[in-house]
Amino acid sequence: MKLTAIEIHNFRNYVNQTLKFSDGINVLLGENAQGKTNLLEAIYVLALTRSHRTNNEKELINWNSQTAQIKGVLQKRLGNVPIELDLGPKGKRARANHLEQAKLSTYIGQLNVILFAPEDLSIVKGSPQVRRRFMDMEFGQMSNRYLYNSAQYRKILKQRNRYLRDLHQKRQSDRVYLDVLSDQLSAYGAEIIFQRLQLLKKLENFARIIHTEISQGKEKLTFEYKTVVSKEQLGSVELIYQNLLKQFTEIKDKEIFRATTLIGPHRDDLHFVINGKEVQSFCSQGQQRTTALSVKLAEIDLMKEQTDEYPILLLDDVLSELDDFRQTHLLTAIQDKVQTFLTTTSLSGVQQELLTNPRIFKIKDGTVDLENS
Repeated sequence: MKLTAIEIHNFRNYVNQTLKFSDGINVLLGENAQGKTNLLEAIYVLALTRSHRTNNEKELINWNSQTAQIKGVLQKRLGNVPIELDLGPKGKRARANHLEQAKLSTYIGQLNVILFAPEDLSIVKGSPQVRRRFMDMEFGQMSNRYLYNSAQYRKILKQRNRYLRDLHQKRQSDRVYLDVLSDQLSAYGAEIIFQRLQLLKKLENFARIIHTEISQGKEKLTFEYKTVVSKEQLGSVELIYQNLLKQFTEIKDKEIFRATTLIGPHRDDLHFVINGKEVQSFCSQGQQRTTALSVKLAEIDLMKEQTDEYPILLLDDVLSELDDFRQTHLLTAIQDKVQTFLTTTSLSGVQQELLTNPRIFKIKDGTVDLENS
């Protein structure tokens, strides 16, 4: 999969910009606050219909306009596919191959991207919420089923939390309806947990190989998925469902007292382990960065396995966070494999001998010039 061209209207500090990209490495070069990350964000939003930087969609629209539009042309195995996303007061509208998509969930997956930014190091050392979001965003691109179950789970979770608050505040007294919501949440939650386990096992296999290479055979990386469901009950969706439902029954009074849902995949976590030690708590910063890099590179291989297309890689000023050894491994791993967009304030800190024929875009004040045209 390649993004051959993009057209941006009134997105962030871009008013009107049309660009054609290289199939290999595209370098977005410029000083801070000129629009490098905004361009990377436009690609991300075009892929996932949401930003990785803000939940307020109004921030994405140029302050002189009420609407924004991003268009792209994808080169896939079966031919070129135009895609389009409109942002405005009435929400978002998406088109793929000129056909409007009734649901955004049917649009997501047209363009698959993997983002690696300095804050992605927090996948390892950040909060459980960061790792849950990581799983949901990446697995949602790979599987429409996962995306659907996640959307339904969030919907039921919101309803259930609201009803728990009503029970807590004595505005409601019917616990039968709570049982109905518990049953629905358990069903979707079981699907999510089971699919997370399946995809994490495959991701772990790819990441272990990469991590072994980077650590020169000294370290073994493994994953541990932390959930309230006992290990003996993780073998099937039905077993997980029954276990969740049983626990909801047991903690019903506690949840009403706390006025919130206390268990489920929205509370689960992912731990990374090197040679038997949890990376988050007991490993060095270098080991944490190697783990994050291994996981991100493994995503590329997993995405290819699941979708039969390589994703597009977005590197937002991440090279400055990596030492020469890890930078070399990253650039060598992606060379001639995936289309890459790389932001940087200067090429002096980048090992340019590892960049084969990059297309360099000079960015200043929301305008882009092709430096090596």
